[in-house]
Amino acid sequence: MIRSWQNSSNEFVPFLEFPAELRRIVYTTNAVESLNARFPRAVRHRGHFPNEQAAMKILYLVATTKRKNRANLNGKTNGWKTILNTLTIHHRDRIADHIK
Repeated sequence: MIRSWQNSSNEFVPFLEFPAELRRIVYTTNAVESLNARFPRAVRHRGHFPNEQAAMKILYLVATTKRKNRANLNGKTNGWKTILNTLTIHHRDRIADHIK
């Protein structure tokens, strides 16, 4: 156990420096698991698609549809500006291309 911690501490410790808002987003997989469950269901219900663009439209709609059973109906992440600023500070080289 100790050896495992020592081998992975360089990868884990930087996460402890992030503010609580960012850690909550980084540590959870609920949003990803939810999308992974909703995508196949949406595709299965529609059968086949005439082209790739039609399939991509369905997946986009599934990903952006407001869910009534969620506390945050607008689908936005609270504190996103703080999270984005923190990510930019810590990972400027990886984030810069995606902010535009």
